[in-house]
Amino acid sequence: MIHMDIFQKLAERRITESIEKGELDSLEGAGEPLKLDEDSFVPEELRLSYKVLRNSGFIPPELELRNEIISLRAIVDLIDDDKSRIRKLRELNYMILKLNELRGKDLDLSSLPEYERKLQERML
Repeated sequence: MIHMDIFQKLAERRITESIEKGELDSLEGAGEPLKLDEDSFVPEELRLSYKVLRNSGFIPPELELRNEIISLRAIVDLIDDDKSRIRKLRELNYMILKLNELRGKDLDLSSLPEYERKLQERML
């Protein structure tokens, strides 16, 4: 997390400098709320068919898996028993891997806080 802190601080500093210089004032949609659709993670060519399915009571596999990941993250935070927590973290890691595979993206390790913590401990 040390490396992440350095990059985060550097990014925050550059963003602040850009704001002060007014470089971000003319961006498209500036000052407007973000338009985050429920299907923003679904490839554009599949959105219409997914919308039809959703209107019929079904949700895309990516969204269903994403909802499961969110729920499992909340559960992991509540588990006190190390053995059970590790088991749930493995399940969570698998689900994130599966979601990234469905999306066609590489695994983002920053989405795995437990992995990041272990990596940090080894680096110190």
